[in-house]
Amino acid sequence: METEPLQITYREDLQPEDIHAIRDIVESTGFFSEDEIDIAIELARERLEKGPSSGYLFLFADFAGRVAGYACYGQIGCTRASYDLYWIAVHQDMRGKGLGGKILRRCEDLIRRLGGTRIYLETSSRPQYEPTRQFYLKSGYTIETVLEDFYAPGDGKVIFLKVL
Repeated sequence: METEPLQITYREDLQPEDIHAIRDIVESTGFFSEDEIDIAIELARERLEKGPSSGYLFLFADFAGRVAGYACYGQIGCTRASYDLYWIAVHQDMRGKGLGGKILRRCEDLIRRLGGTRIYLETSSRPQYEPTRQFYLKSGYTIETVLEDFYAPGDGKVIFLKVL
């Protein structure tokens, strides 16, 4: 049986109502602490308040009238062509459909158009994040370094890199 492709629309404009969608998406994953969720919201609020000068750029994937996933990225200060991918998340009920990969590839294209040549991202070394790490590796990222016990004892920071 063949499944129909998702009818996703993408947009880069952040609207005030997206704050609630971001919280819903990030909470739905079950991966993030309340402090981490607050940081995701803080980046969106800063973009709404400061506009482009915030340095935070967003990509939203809308499906069936709601935000199904998003990414937040931006140029790393004092660099010419390096970007951070701060957040990429897909609502739990949309996972496993290839949406995360589509958002990631679209983000990479946007960064490339902005003159970016290197994308950095980070995640936890905890076993819970193994699928996340495998997703990045399958998407062409390499592990640049691991900072042991960064977040907490036994919870290191894994930093990935993709050269565009």
